[in-house]
Amino acid sequence: FFHDVLGRSEVETGLLLTSWPFATALMAVVSGRLADRISPFVLSGLGMAVFATGLACLATMPAGPTNIDICWRLAVCGLGFGVFQTPNNRVMITAAPIERSGGASGMQSTARLLGQSFGAALAAIILGMTLQQNLSLAMWISAGCAGLAGIIGAFRKSESPA
Repeated sequence: FFHDVLGRSEVETGLLLTSWPFATALMAVVSGRLADRISPFVLSGLGMAVFATGLACLATMPAGPTNIDICWRLAVCGLGFGVFQTPNNRVMITAAPIERSGGASGMQSTARLLGQSFGAALAAIILGMTLQQNLSLAMWISAGCAGLAGIIGAFRKSESPA
């Protein structure tokens, strides 16, 4: 989109996209510390809500956005994802018995990579189908899915060991 539709160079596109992982990395450190004091379910739900807000901001981006217009919206997505990811990972790893933590970590990594690969392919298909019509529709759908995930995440209950 940045390259083909907005006419940004390859280097500029790459630099614009770095605002998301940079914000994720910064917030993951903060989120890890907060997860010791705040319910990881509430924290991950809040993260998804911020992520959904970032996607909604992308959906409302002007037709000819400046680099700042793009970067701050991607950074909001990254901040939300950083708040979500750390407590969510913690819950998944600590749910397994200690002697199975290595296996749980491997399963988590496999699920994450499968989800990233499938998600990237699905996003490419959706964006390819909507670029001719309306990119904001794809962003609104994504924001709705992230918002729903945030609501579900915030109201999860932790399972107590038997």
